[in-house]
Amino acid sequence: MTAKPDLPDKVRRNLAALGVAGEEWLARLPAVAAELERRWDVAIGETMPNATEAYVAEAVSASGEPVVVKVPIPGVEKAPRELAVLLAARGEGYVRVLQHDPASGAMLLERLGPQLAQLGYAATRQTEIICATLRQAWRAPPPELPLLTGAQKAQALADTVRSVTRKFPDACSPRTAAVALRFAEERRAAFDPAASVLGHGDAHAWNTLADPKTADFRFVDPEGLFIEPAHDLSISLREGSHEFLAGDPLKLGRAGCQRLAHLATVDPRAIWQWGLLEILANGLLYLDVGSPDDAAPFLAVAEAWATAESG
Repeated sequence: MTAKPDLPDKVRRNLAALGVAGEEWLARLPAVAAELERRWDVAIGETMPNATEAYVAEAVSASGEPVVVKVPIPGVEKAPRELAVLLAARGEGYVRVLQHDPASGAMLLERLGPQLAQLGYAATRQTEIICATLRQAWRAPPPELPLLTGAQKAQALADTVRSVTRKFPDACSPRTAAVALRFAEERRAAFDPAASVLGHGDAHAWNTLADPKTADFRFVDPEGLFIEPAHDLSISLREGSHEFLAGDPLKLGRAGCQRLAHLATVDPRAIWQWGLLEILANGLLYLDVGSPDDAAPFLAVAEAWATAESG
């Protein structure tokens, strides 16, 4: 590989936000990929279109096995945790790591089937599949795993709300920001190692892939959390924001939350609080590094949910 790859727009926006570090990484990428081809004896092909924080490309091994090469962009704080989670999982609930390179953070992964989002299933069926896959993936993590705790995740989401609303004061109402920060504090205080699991952290339909060898699905791109299961379930609420706006976002959101709680036997209040936090933070991040049009649905749902909260 000698030419610069055709990276997805989201990856290019994230690189642009890094300034010189992003430019230097992009300039080195062809050489890094060529070295990985040589070392792992693979032929790298087309760039995969849905990556956001890494160069991800199809590849084929010398024996003809379809694989995937992934090289994270600089500054991706979750990258070491992602590798640690995948190595610890050993293919149970997650994609399997075949090789990895500590210097670049690159991974050679088995190639799974299509993403759940591409299969044409109704949103309710997607949620059922994600919940079933989470039940396979949730476990007590090995004690040495470098994971972000539920308390730290809640704090990180609160920090996002504070920092981006300072930069964009009109992004959301003061009430919505206050409700989100109150929820973040409640989830931070509720962190309990005895009730926490190895959490994916971003379990949505684009990160849930069909296993071509079975009828099951497995996850890619874990954030790597030690957290209550309610957080993983809340990601389905975040990803349902567009659908919630097709009707009454509060009523539809509440119904979705209750359904998740029933499917996984988890406290709906915890799912709801994480859901509002994730929806608002996602919208704010789109506003900060992305497109106002992409941010709008998330911010609208967060506003609708926050207005229903007392105090």
